[in-house]
Amino acid sequence: MREVDPKTTPRALAFAQWMAAPMPMVTLMKTLDVTPLVRLSRKGGWKLNMLLCWCVGRAALRTEEFYLLPLGEKLMQYDRLAVNTVVATRDGGIATCDIPVSEDLEQFNRDYLLLTGQVHDSGEGHELGEDYMVVGTSALAGYEIDGAVNLYAGCYNNPFLIWGRYRKKLLRSVLPVSFQFHHTQMDGGHAAAFLTQLQEEIDQLRRGVR
Repeated sequence: MREVDPKTTPRALAFAQWMAAPMPMVTLMKTLDVTPLVRLSRKGGWKLNMLLCWCVGRAALRTEEFYLLPLGEKLMQYDRLAVNTVVATRDGGIATCDIPVSEDLEQFNRDYLLLTGQVHDSGEGHELGEDYMVVGTSALAGYEIDGAVNLYAGCYNNPFLIWGRYRKKLLRSVLPVSFQFHHTQMDGGHAAAFLTQLQEEIDQLRRGVR
């Protein structure tokens, strides 16, 4: 992670316009076709939430805006990305867990199972540190929801996705997803393109695990 001069980045105008805004977070909502993930989860024994987090990470890798993030009054640039997931702990609470993004599904799955297992058992969150730009996620898998607007506290600017339980539509499985982001980091068009890329990552699994 390193500080960059906003004027030298494509986000110069957005930085000037939105860093001082009292509510600079924007939320887009999209319904994804997650049929390939559901089928792969059932056939291969993969955790559905892990598969979706992996696709989120791969889509983020291909979206250049994810490598910049406003922190305080600064704009920071990153070389590495992680996906954060909320874990139910052994004592009945919750804690969060950062998982490094990997292009390789099996590697990501190993990291996911190891790290979320540690968080579940210890009850303590796992953070990778400031070298990673973290994409937050939260799965309310027990409930069908149409969308969500996350808490904005002014201290957590990271992009964040929320989803609930997928729904059956004839032969398809669909999942409404809410995506919150800081307007300094990206514009609505970038966010919509990311969600399109996320669907493409899911669709590629129709041809099997790479």
